[in-house]
Amino acid sequence: MNQGSKHPVRRKGGPPRIGLIGLGAFGRLIAAHVGARLPLLGYDPTPKEPIKGVRFASLAEAAGCDVVILAVPVPALRQTCRDIRPHLRQGALVIDVCSVKVLPAQIMREELPEQVDIIGTHPMFGPQSARGGVKGMKIVLCPIRGHWTRPLAGWLRQTLALDAIIATPEQHDREAAMVQGLVHLIAKVLVEMEPLPRAMTTVSFDLLMRVVEMVRYDAPEVFYAIERMNPYAPDVRRKFFGLAAELAEQLEQNGERDAQAGGGDGASRD
Repeated sequence: MNQGSKHPVRRKGGPPRIGLIGLGAFGRLIAAHVGARLPLLGYDPTPKEPIKGVRFASLAEAAGCDVVILAVPVPALRQTCRDIRPHLRQGALVIDVCSVKVLPAQIMREELPEQVDIIGTHPMFGPQSARGGVKGMKIVLCPIRGHWTRPLAGWLRQTLALDAIIATPEQHDREAAMVQGLVHLIAKVLVEMEPLPRAMTTVSFDLLMRVVEMVRYDAPEVFYAIERMNPYAPDVRRKFFGLAAELAEQLEQNGERDAQAGGGDGASRD
């Protein structure tokens, strides 16, 4: 921990210990930025190679820390909460990093004991987009139980230079259905259309391909969570595909009229 920074959750005799449950791609990203600043105990059911800044621990040890970060997929969240419940200490802060927030908030309220505080978070970046660092990137914090949201937001801004946004789970999912849901949907379709041009491309197409590359290697459960576990995503999908179908029909009709008129040589005048 930097000498000049204060973490919102402190224990007597030193900085807070962080328990990280889940050491997959995103868990490792958390470790890279938090492990050098605070004592970090990591647990994962699958054996992992050593991770810099992380001391491997049992589930009970990691869950007994001052702050417990749940870096697990949404489908595994309920069972993980049940597994850590007996080991959580009174006054601990539990944080999740799932891509959706309404469902995880409900699960944590139901499964975690009343004596722990809860904040739902969603870092709006991943291992691909954060390869050059996280400075200036956005993270959403959703207060669920307790009073640590604003202090944690301040710590994230001061220590990691993140753009911390406070919102309700519903506000997050409503906007994420468009911001993430639509982007991942388009990227998924483009990947299925490969091979795509790589030489004769425009700047706009190159930017689009950069978006595809940022999400191409996300774990399948990330796409599933974004598209199936966000209650607002179905409406966005239906609207997008409905408008795309209308546009396709208009283009087909215009093409038929042009063919009947027999006008023009078809060359672009741009």
